Amino acid sequence: MKKKKGVSMHKIKEILRLHYSSGLSQRKISASLNLSVGVVNKYLDLATQADISWPLPDNMTDEILREMLNKAKPTPEPAQSIFAPVNLSYIHQELKRKHVTLQLLWEEYCEQQKGQPNYSYSQFCRLYRAWSKKQAPSMRQTHKAGDKLFIDYVGDTVPIIDRLTGEIRPAQIFVAVMGASNYAYAEATWTQSLPDWISSHVRAFRYFGGVTRLLVPDNLKSAINKACRYEPEVNRTYADMVSHYDTAVLPARPYKAKDKAKAEGGVLLTQRWILARLRDRQFFSLEELNEAIAELLDRLNHRPFKKLQGNRFDQFHAIDKPALKPLPEKEYEYAEFLTARVNMDYHIELERHYYSVPFQLVREEVDARFTNRIIEIFHHGKRVAIHPRSFLLWKHTTHLDHMPKAHQKYAGWSPSNFLNDAIKIGPKTRDVVKEILISFKHPEQSYRSCQGLFSLAKKYSKERLEKACDFALAIGSPRRKSVLSILEKNLDQVGTTKIAPEQFQLLSLHENIRGPEFYDPEETES
Repeated sequence: MKKKKGVSMHKIKEILRLHYSSGLSQRKISASLNLSVGVVNKYLDLATQADISWPLPDNMTDEILREMLNKAKPTPEPAQSIFAPVNLSYIHQELKRKHVTLQLLWEEYCEQQKGQPNYSYSQFCRLYRAWSKKQAPSMRQTHKAGDKLFIDYVGDTVPIIDRLTGEIRPAQIFVAVMGASNYAYAEATWTQSLPDWISSHVRAFRYFGGVTRLLVPDNLKSAINKACRYEPEVNRTYADMVSHYDTAVLPARPYKAKDKAKAEGGVLLTQRWILARLRDRQFFSLEELNEAIAELLDRLNHRPFKKLQGNRFDQFHAIDKPALKPLPEKEYEYAEFLTARVNMDYHIELERHYYSVPFQLVREEVDARFTNRIIEIFHHGKRVAIHPRSFLLWKHTTHLDHMPKAHQKYAGWSPSNFLNDAIKIGPKTRDVVKEILISFKHPEQSYRSCQGLFSLAKKYSKERLEKACDFALAIGSPRRKSVLSILEKNLDQVGTTKIAPEQFQLLSLHENIRGPEFYDPEETES
């Protein structure tokens, strides 16, 4: 039997943000985050008991937040039998009046009880919604000012011709429509992929000059990982963008045209009033097509309504625009996410490059958020590392503070450092260092050998080390151990000119090199 997974800390934080910052109802939070209403209610109740609000303090980690929620106990609800009854028919009629809300009607209900037990606001709302579903299964939707932005792609594409090759490439048409005013935005992109999808949203928000409380996309694969009528799963990058603009996602339910009627209406308008007028034109770049779309879009938004006064532009500035949330100071920068396990060398691999994390996290699972500029790495919701993005394949980006103390003393070293130090001793020493550096798969692995070679100069002098390196190169054994053996046997004093050519191959096969008396002709003859 599978163990049921708990609610992630990321979603718990989103519950708090959407409730306290965006003011969404528990039902809308439930639909946006793919959670049941009961779960949303549970964590809001726990947050109230733990005195947690939004925004969270900077020093509050996932562990601290979870511990505070675990210690809190939800307030037990009194038995329903002692509550005063609610006139649901009256509530339904009053809600049709301008500016009247369930919150106002609940407060009036509480005042009428004069201190007697009454339903909580969440229970009050559930009672009314359960009753209204029985009375009107297909109630007409009404859209409040600045509440929803409906988003979709047009099914038709527009061909763009490459001037050089004549190749034809189709362009996709993105459409976004305001719920209350029907004010529309449209643009062309090369694909419906996630980067284009996110970029289109950013430009749409810029066009509207603000953000609605809710985004209602169709179940597009770029936005929704798992299309489901009841529990759609929002893509993590899309959710990150939504959080940046302090809004929420409420995906349209599959096979429920009513949920995306505005988007489909906007698509139809785009097809009839923009694409139909461009059908005989040829375009040679995406920019050229978008200029034509922008011109026709402006005409569409200023086109007078048939049955109402004004136009979409007037309605937008009178109704939707004042109710929109302000744009953040900086536009969203496209980011992707990766979950990785920290390797034994305290690095994670991302796009074939290695980035360091504190060595204490070896074998731990971390989350990486990366843009074209930076890499942020998180552990249990707390950022533990940040690096500039690198596109050098199979290289390492390492912070000194992430390394164990024993490794930090090597951090400032590089092959060029060793070559510069070696040339101060002599060209033969530099050549031996170069051979040592290239003999290892990773240059860092050769640093100890280079350090050991330089230490021989202190014991035997720089002059002897240079001669010994010359000897080691001559016998084809440019290694620290060979140089050490040459110095110990005083072979650097003999010189390579006194060794017969046929003996060089023999020397290179042996780690323990014989002494000078073996190679001295006078000693041999005696």
